[in-house]
Amino acid sequence: MPVPQPATLPALADGETLIASFTGNRATYIKEHVMLAAIGSVGAAAALMAMGDPNYWVGPIGAVFAIAVRGFYVASEQIGMTWQLTDRRLITPAGITVPRSEIVKVRTIISAAQVITRSGEKYMLKYQANPKAVAETIMAER
Repeated sequence: MPVPQPATLPALADGETLIASFTGNRATYIKEHVMLAAIGSVGAAAALMAMGDPNYWVGPIGAVFAIAVRGFYVASEQIGMTWQLTDRRLITPAGITVPRSEIVKVRTIISAAQVITRSGEKYMLKYQANPKAVAETIMAER
């Protein structure tokens, strides 16, 4: 499945330099969905067993099916998101601009880098192959 790219990326201001672009990683996306399916399977089986249902085996099948369907339908949307980091700002896939001076923290959560601003706004760069490197790149040279 090809990864869709935005038709046009936001134009940079005069003298602004692009430092990095971050796009979701397909292998990371699949790995995370397999992990969610495994956790969901155990949870669904445990819940059915706790309720005394003799057909507890249906839980894992349903969990895997639900995560697979969700993963298939959302893949192109999530993997195709491109974030741009310049020497002045972070630009979201929706074109929202976050000045680098407003970024106070970037933390990693599984395969995502979460950007936190002074005002408390949070942005998630999801399905990154190396979220720690993304966080370090965003926080560097602020």
